[in-house]
Amino acid sequence: MEMRWGLITMVMAVMVCFGSGFADESGLRAPYRMHTLFSVECQDYFDWQTVGLMHSFKKSGQPGPITRLLSCTDEQKKTYKGMNLAPTFEVPSWSRHPKTGDWYPAINKPVGVLYWLQHSEDAKNVDWVVILDADMIIRGPIIPWELGAERGRPFAAHYGYLVGCDNMLVRLHTKHPELCDKVGGLIAMHIDDLRIFAPLWLSKTEDVRQDTAHWATNLTGDVYGKGWISEMYGYSFGAAEAGLKHKINDDLMIYPGYVPREGVEPILMHYGLPFSIGNWSFTKLDHHEDNIVYDCNRLFPEPPYPREVKMMEPDQYKRRGLFLSLECMDTLNEGLILQHAENGCPKPKWTKYMSFLKSKTFMELTKPKLLAPGSVHILPDQHEPVPVDEFKGPHPKIHTLFSTECTTYFDWQTVGFMHSFKLSGQPGNVTRLLSCTDEDLKKYKGHDLAPTHYVPSMSRHPLTGDWYPAINKPAAVVHWLHHTNTDAEYIVILDADMILRGPITPWEFKAARGRPASTPYDYLIGCDNDLARLHTRNPEACDKVGGVIIMHIEDLRKFAMYWLLKTQEVRADKEHYAKELTGDIYESGWISEMYGYSFGAAELNLRHVISKEILIYPGYIPEPGVDYRVFHYGLEFKVGNWSFDKANWRNTDLINKCWAKFPDPPNPSEVHQTDNNLQQRDLLSIECGQKLNEALFLHHKRRNCPEPGSESSEKISSLRKVGVYETKQVRGGDDTKETTDSSESEGRFSTLKLWVIALWLISGVGFLVVMLLVFSSRKVRGTARGKGYRNKRRTSYSNTGFLDTNDRYVRNTET
Repeated sequence: MEMRWGLITMVMAVMVCFGSGFADESGLRAPYRMHTLFSVECQDYFDWQTVGLMHSFKKSGQPGPITRLLSCTDEQKKTYKGMNLAPTFEVPSWSRHPKTGDWYPAINKPVGVLYWLQHSEDAKNVDWVVILDADMIIRGPIIPWELGAERGRPFAAHYGYLVGCDNMLVRLHTKHPELCDKVGGLIAMHIDDLRIFAPLWLSKTEDVRQDTAHWATNLTGDVYGKGWISEMYGYSFGAAEAGLKHKINDDLMIYPGYVPREGVEPILMHYGLPFSIGNWSFTKLDHHEDNIVYDCNRLFPEPPYPREVKMMEPDQYKRRGLFLSLECMDTLNEGLILQHAENGCPKPKWTKYMSFLKSKTFMELTKPKLLAPGSVHILPDQHEPVPVDEFKGPHPKIHTLFSTECTTYFDWQTVGFMHSFKLSGQPGNVTRLLSCTDEDLKKYKGHDLAPTHYVPSMSRHPLTGDWYPAINKPAAVVHWLHHTNTDAEYIVILDADMILRGPITPWEFKAARGRPASTPYDYLIGCDNDLARLHTRNPEACDKVGGVIIMHIEDLRKFAMYWLLKTQEVRADKEHYAKELTGDIYESGWISEMYGYSFGAAELNLRHVISKEILIYPGYIPEPGVDYRVFHYGLEFKVGNWSFDKANWRNTDLINKCWAKFPDPPNPSEVHQTDNNLQQRDLLSIECGQKLNEALFLHHKRRNCPEPGSESSEKISSLRKVGVYETKQVRGGDDTKETTDSSESEGRFSTLKLWVIALWLISGVGFLVVMLLVFSSRKVRGTARGKGYRNKRRTSYSNTGFLDTNDRYVRNTET
């Protein structure tokens, strides 16, 4: 009986394991959901490759679904015959770049992956993605976790010829050259990493492709020197920007014609290069215009048979390589036979080769190859290890927070912040703390701009009625701590009006428990005078810091309420708003929240590690050699006649108006050339302005705004002509600022409506007077209606018709 119960317990345990997954060291659970992707275009060339890949996919036992990312123009789709060759997700064709006109079909791969992530339902239900090329034959299951892939550590095949990872090319195109890996072909990546990385893959591909000055073979390794492998560098440089370090393998993917390493069974063949067996050879480029998929019962030239290979090559290791070449070509032909049958072709005539493809010998040769435990060889890291200061073992988890309100002013800042966050390589997740009233929330349109935690607004203090929106920052942090669970060990707190340029981590800036890190706010002079002695028991512990906060979660749990309470306390102390006490030039208590932070931290004796290398205000001269991680554009900054002040855009909706943006900053070539300090200052200012406009452009693109010049765009232009979208240019000094003139427009329309109504009333009264005169004349004369009366009648109708038409025009204009 006990034995029976033991068996039942074991069975139940196994069922639980398979139902919920086995836990691995990273805390993830397996088996995971996985999806295989490959990218093609609407061409015969890719159709026969698709047939080969799909056939090998089915034979190999590869788990999960597969999707072909099909890039076609509308013209190509009219005549395309291969929609049934694979499960397909149609993506836009960028073979001809929509902006530059550059002809570069290889860019369709990152475009397709990004489009699939953004628009496919499958992408919402997957943990791991395997990305392959169409010119591949799968020999066995490619399972990411069996290959050793982890979140943050994708698995990839080695592409040793990408020499640009070692020279000036990498320094030109990524801020993290030490993370550039020479990889490609076979990619196994966690979906969370892919979401961060995919936009960078595309943008870096565009960057390298446009950098024609550095296409030389000695820089890229491209034997043609034509930028053809820009997409491969886009992958490596984009992954470096995202902070992804690959686990690299050089023997599980093999090119037919190469000899596999002893004891290794490759699971993927990539026939991108010519290969031969004796006098027989195959080159995929010879079949660029080949419609072999649709030409019934035609196959590629049959290769030699295994027994012939044994006779021609006595070396057993070289023979293994030749057998792989055989397998590749025979699998392609077997796939064509099956596809021809599916196309409705007549049964092919019997041949010796057909007999071989149905034989046990071929079946044995092509049975799925399974990875042996411990057989995956990972190449050692080719870069110098990054120092981790006092942190030992794996780095702690980080979560980034920033606070906003339900206004378009904060929305455009959020768009800039989130765009830069994704590019910066900042580890961990990010959350927007959105403070809104219930009324504002009903009308709010920006829910999708960032991962969001909603908090009640304290802009109007619920007890005192004081209007002070800055208090929402500590109030939101308190609310987030009380209403969410986080496994992050460190919290990074930023402001919305910031642009990230690189990661902000506790290990780099030496934050520790009991020792937060921050940036200097030297103008908080209240830490040195009576203000600190009034509001904290430990004035000697008051640090003049703010802007960027890196704090251990346990410190934050104790500190957050002090931050809120001290903010309220300083804000209520109106007697000490004076500039000589606070440093606030407005003497309005506006920086009470900043003092609330410093005084709250002093209450707990939290002394900060203060670093001048984290944050810079655009417009300030940078310290030589400092790689600042954050722009804080809280103050006006200028470059020549161009300037930017965020306060001028407080009431402008840049988010919901298609293609709205800030005035473009000058070209970097226009900055100071003689004074290096001023040159570096201006270059940083330009970078900040460009990043904001870049973020807005991508936002409008995601919102599917019509392309300029399209029909929809022309409708918007026509509406602008009648005032609905009217804007004006406000010029003051050296500045040019675009502001929405909606209030003046509404005023003009209100005046116009009053004039129309008055005109209508006057015309109506005039009509009645005329009619009374006519009837009076009729009674006096006692005559019937005459010709003159009819003319007058027609005239009155004509006038009425004019008024109706004019009134309709005004109503349409208002609409």
